[in-house]
Amino acid sequence: METDPALFEAGPPTRPSWPAIRAGLGQRCPNCGTGHLFSSYLKLHPACPHCGEDLSHARADDGPAYLSILVTAKLLGTLMLSVYMAWQPHPVVLATMFCVGATAMALFLLPRFKGMIVAIQWANRMHGF
Repeated sequence: METDPALFEAGPPTRPSWPAIRAGLGQRCPNCGTGHLFSSYLKLHPACPHCGEDLSHARADDGPAYLSILVTAKLLGTLMLSVYMAWQPHPVVLATMFCVGATAMALFLLPRFKGMIVAIQWANRMHGF
């Protein structure tokens, strides 16, 4: 029984993931860690302004939004229960406080998670990187 040698050929090596993820969470280029990743709130630069790395291949899609909602709901849901059990504030106060908190937290996390997903794609040479 013969095996096809083409099945065992390795593609290009992966890049170091953790430095790229740290740079992505900091909204920096996964290649150099210096250049800004975004030209506006969620719009990626087509290439890194510092090192010139092509970033046009990034496909984050709904991943950052899903992660932002997941983390925000888990943290603030737990915190809401804890606050209610400890102080029992008026429901309008509780709802107002946590609506503002959830909006702020989700908007804070969204570009960071998008940077992280772009960095993971870059490190694993996905989608043409």
